[in-house]
Amino acid sequence: MRAGGVGGLTRWALWPALLWTGLLFAAPLMVTLAISFTEHGGGAFTLDNYSGFVTRSDGAFLGALLNSIEVTVIVTVLSVPLAYPLAYVLAYQTPPRWQRVLLVMLILPFWTSYVIRSYSWLVVLSKNGVINQVLLAAGLLDAPIEFGNGRGATVLGFVHFFVMLLTLTIYANLVQIKESYRKAAADLGASSLQTFLYVTLPLSLPGVAVGAFTTFVLAIGDYITPQILGGGRELLLPQAIMLQIERRADFPMAAALSMILMLVVSAAYLLFARHLKMERV
Repeated sequence: MRAGGVGGLTRWALWPALLWTGLLFAAPLMVTLAISFTEHGGGAFTLDNYSGFVTRSDGAFLGALLNSIEVTVIVTVLSVPLAYPLAYVLAYQTPPRWQRVLLVMLILPFWTSYVIRSYSWLVVLSKNGVINQVLLAAGLLDAPIEFGNGRGATVLGFVHFFVMLLTLTIYANLVQIKESYRKAAADLGASSLQTFLYVTLPLSLPGVAVGAFTTFVLAIGDYITPQILGGGRELLLPQAIMLQIERRADFPMAAALSMILMLVVSAAYLLFARHLKMERV
């Protein structure tokens, strides 16, 4: 077959993927964008939805966005240092025959419903939960404390989930680093710490960036965990979007908030874009 024929066949093979992307991503995004510029209950073109995001008297929407960014950054900053040592031990300190077993154990929690995991943490953190019972039995508390229903509980629920995800992402990058690089550093007199700082860590940054970006995107758009563990004490942007739909049926405002959330995710992508490649090294 001639080169031109192969190229034409390849282009035709791309059409199903392009059509699928257009129908399920691009088209809904354009519809949401169009709705965000309409008036609630009227349908006329307006910019009030976006201006109201900033100028609203109680600052609820802007505060929800800031709360979402703060929680997401805290979760990402906590999850990466917890996941990296686990991924490192799994990649370099664990015998190959045990790596598959440990990887399966890391994946097992993903088989549990996301909602069930959130409610499980709520039970653990409640006044009658395991933590309070242990502290009371040890005499460290005179009365139970409500650890749930707040930002701390939301962060804990997020970190529990994303540490596992980050571990898998970083591990996938660490095992691609050629062993010869580390051996060459040792032959040149580098200590184990120097080898890690100047060889392993720089080469593993793409995996860290991919995991951190994935954590940011999934956490900032999550509705379930803040709703269950947060207890409604702190409004995050996904919750604000749902409130516009459920209580006010204000789809234009919900669409505008969704597009603002999309802009934040896009900005995060541009921040991480330099490292969002997991190349074989």
